Amino acid sequence: MGATDGDKGDGGTGRTTGAGGQWFPPEWAGRIRALRAGELVPPEPRRAATVMLLRDGPFGGAPVEVYLLRRRASMAFGAGAHAYPGGGVDPRDEEWDEAAGWSGPDRASWAARLGVSEAVAQSIVCAAVRETFEESGVLLAGPHGGGVVADTTGDDWEVDRRALVDRELSFSDFLARRRLVLRSDLLAPWTRWITPEFESRRYDTWFFVAALPVGQRARNASTEADRTLWTAPGEAYAGYRRGELLMMPPTAATLRELAESVGSAEPAEVRAAAGGRDLSPVLARTHREGGEIVIRWPGYEEFEKRMPDPDAGGGAEERR
Repeated sequence: MGATDGDKGDGGTGRTTGAGGQWFPPEWAGRIRALRAGELVPPEPRRAATVMLLRDGPFGGAPVEVYLLRRRASMAFGAGAHAYPGGGVDPRDEEWDEAAGWSGPDRASWAARLGVSEAVAQSIVCAAVRETFEESGVLLAGPHGGGVVADTTGDDWEVDRRALVDRELSFSDFLARRRLVLRSDLLAPWTRWITPEFESRRYDTWFFVAALPVGQRARNASTEADRTLWTAPGEAYAGYRRGELLMMPPTAATLRELAESVGSAEPAEVRAAAGGRDLSPVLARTHREGGEIVIRWPGYEEFEKRMPDPDAGGGAEERR
């Protein structure tokens, strides 16, 4: 299924779009006004992780393809938008059953790379691997001694996956039970975005890249998505620009960056090239300008959004 198979406009979500297929909640203007007036306390962002799964193109060469899912129109956050597998950190992701192995960079190395404590770094990496398995059935783990699980489609795997989704089972307990090692070396951090202060649901999200393990296949295992697709990053970004694929700024931005970085590289090479990327968080800023409220994401000017200012008609320009 190609990227241009997406829905037009708001996809029946009740959302409006900015440039191209930019996801834009119409209630933002009122919430920005309330925030400026001191009537709104920004929610504390919840830590989260998402993974850009990559595989070779259909003919075994460039460009690579990336895996996307479309969030159901009924979702409270990002309804109708295309995104990557991912989700929030489970508090138990900071804990670890020592019977569950950990392969690749250790917690201290991840803490240094992400700029957080070792416990938080562990929870972010764990959430990235766990959420990818929960939402796509792809598991970045393998037996002690090396390798990666080759197939996760059996009924017994589905029982465990559902237990993880329902929080009946912690991820480290799941790995320990199956005598598996989390392969942190298969992940590479790509970027970090924080949901704007004026949003009602906020996330501090780390984006990772990972190659689809040999023998595994992604599937729509998530109840939050109504369809999935593999597509070249450049095609998906073009679909967004034409308004055919609805996306939030982080998804569109990372697709563009992937398209610019891929060239003739294979998925593993893209992951290796991510090592030197800047992980400073991207956070939207707002200000008043000419009777409008302007939203800008520093460094990503293509996502600038303007809307009528409910308070237009007087007063000096305000900036946040």
